[in-house]
Amino acid sequence: MAYDATKDKEIKTWKHEDGLYVSLSQYNGGEPKVQIGPRAFKKVDGTEGFGKAGRLTLREFGWLLSLQDEIQALTPVGYGEGS
Repeated sequence: MAYDATKDKEIKTWKHEDGLYVSLSQYNGGEPKVQIGPRAFKKVDGTEGFGKAGRLTLREFGWLLSLQDEIQALTPVGYGEGS
């Protein structure tokens, strides 16, 4: 079965001040999943570009951990329990 963009639901996206994006998404009513990345950066010409998240700084990692309760609150009951 091929990917269908109409079944892909972005629940919420967060952006760290250093450009790292974290999002909570759900596909076709399935289990919500957390995506770390991309990372936004400023190009030489001043426009915004995007790249892989790569390694996180300890500051970014702390910020990511601080999102845990909010992410779990947005996740429907029954997902992630007992994992």
